[in-house]
This record gives sequence, C-alpha cells and structure tokens, in this order.
Amino acid sequence: MARKVIGGSGKASRRRMRKARSKITARAKHEFTFRGHTMDELKAMSVDDFSELLPSRLRRSLARGASDEMEKLYKSMNAGRRTIYRTHRRDVVILPLMVGKRFAVYNGHAWKEVEIQPDMLGHFVGEFAPTRQTVKHTGPGVGATRSSKFLPLK
Repeated sequence: MARKVIGGSGKASRRRMRKARSKITARAKHEFTFRGHTMDELKAMSVDDFSELLPSRLRRSLARGASDEMEKLYKSMNAGRRTIYRTHRRDVVILPLMVGKRFAVYNGHAWKEVEIQPDMLGHFVGEFAPTRQTVKHTGPGVGATRSSKFLPLK
C-alpha cells in the first residue's frame, strides 16, 4: 500500500516556496560603494587619494594635471554657480565632487545633457555623450534593385 505524504511532494513544496518568495515586493536598498568606499568617504577624499582607486589610464590623466579649461570647470563646480555645466572637453574624469551635477557635453554636433550618477565615477564625461548615431535603414526605394522597377503604382 502506498504511503500518504502529509506535506505533499517535494516538487509541490518547492513551488509553494517560489510563490511565497515572489510575493516579496520590497527589496533592501544597497548603499553605493566604489571599491569599498561609501559616497561620503569618497567626497571627503582628496583628488590624489581618489586617483589611487582608479585604473592606470585615469590615474595618468589625473597625474598629468588639469588643463586650463578643466581647472576652470572644476572651480566653477566648487563655486556652485550654475545648474548645467557646458563643456567641449570629453576627457574630463568624473570625480566624486561631480556627482549629482548636470553637464552638457558637446559631441561634435549638439549638446548632450548628462546627469552624473555615482555609478559613473572613474569614467570620462565623453563616454556618456556618444558621437555616432545608429543607422536606421528603411525599406528599399524605387530603383534600389532591378526588380523594384516593376512595382505596381497605386
């Protein structure tokens, strides 16, 4: 005689557990960290200390020193004069003092607005203003192929 299982089969219990887990809607918010440092710690760091957390290409860019335009940009950010900072410089390294600020970066054709998020730390500003657009092709036109000569005119 078959034994009656009180709790149901293992498959059914796993299904019930999945359903119970799927009903959880609120997720715990994780605090942002960059290489083990919180945002408050990063803002308290000097540029030299922050550059040691970056990859070598960005470390070298910061070690060479900022150009006149970059210095002007950093000073105006510290003063907090504007809401949007416009720049042609695409090689500006995103530092913790830039987080939360809005930039308009020139991509060679137009100004692209970028709001700096904590995830963007350690990148160049130009990475977020693409210079090339994707090509969107339509259907073939009249004369595109030999067979398209004989399309019925409606």
